[in-house]
Amino acid sequence: MENKKEHWENVFATKAETEVSWFQTYPKTSIEFLELFNLPLDANIIDVGGGDSHFVDALLDKGYKNIYVLDISANAIERAKKRLGGKADKVNWIVSDITDFEPTVKFDFWHDRAAFHFLTSEDKINRYVSIAENSINPNGYLILGTFSEQGPTKCSGLEIKQYNEASMSARFEVIFKRIKCITEDHKTPFNTIQNFLFCSFKNGKL
Repeated sequence: MENKKEHWENVFATKAETEVSWFQTYPKTSIEFLELFNLPLDANIIDVGGGDSHFVDALLDKGYKNIYVLDISANAIERAKKRLGGKADKVNWIVSDITDFEPTVKFDFWHDRAAFHFLTSEDKINRYVSIAENSINPNGYLILGTFSEQGPTKCSGLEIKQYNEASMSARFEVIFKRIKCITEDHKTPFNTIQNFLFCSFKNGKL
């Protein structure tokens, strides 16, 4: 979809945060993965496709100092900034398509809940994997949350790519070592259920 940026700008311009299916008041699963790794407070952490997610709020509350939030939608970023108020100045905000992203730092923790599964072409998927491989520090962590094979086939009117533990692991196995995968049911603001797969990986590149 060529005008994907336009699509997302429109979504975040016209819908309140509780009018989108991915909304969470608190990103419990993402934080549980974060806490597994006991990262120092000066670790470089990026939330890919973070939009106006509350993951950044939780990171700030925990005292992390080097937080990056990337989203294709400038409207999503502005909403997050407005919500955070003065705290927004403590965050590095990046408006970019993830497949065009050229990081200026290496990351210790790369988090992506519900962005990766919007990449449906081999070219885009391979580009994402390559960027992650080159952007995550040796022994750094990658956390991915996508719709599982029991989850939806579309989101926000767009086709997505479902994953299981084997198919997700296969995408990243050249550089990354899988740590653990879980599935969870996400209850949307509309009281529907979406089944997610979350997998964590460690960069094994020496």
